[in-house]
Amino acid sequence: MTTPDNWQKSSYSGGSDGNNCLELASTPTTLHLRESDHPATTLTTTRTPLANLLEGIRTGDLGVGR
Repeated sequence: MTTPDNWQKSSYSGGSDGNNCLELASTPTTLHLRESDHPATTLTTTRTPLANLLEGIRTGDLGVGR
């Protein structure tokens, strides 16, 4: 699987050119996340699992230890 070339830097990264940020790229069916200082390592997922993870983080209910 190839990853897209249209990476976007997180808005929380500030305006600097530093490499301390999360980057996101998407295709019609997948989402790709990477840390800018380690771009060779990419997490690939789809919208639903990522949305579920973020909701679990927000609510504090990740189902750990059940």
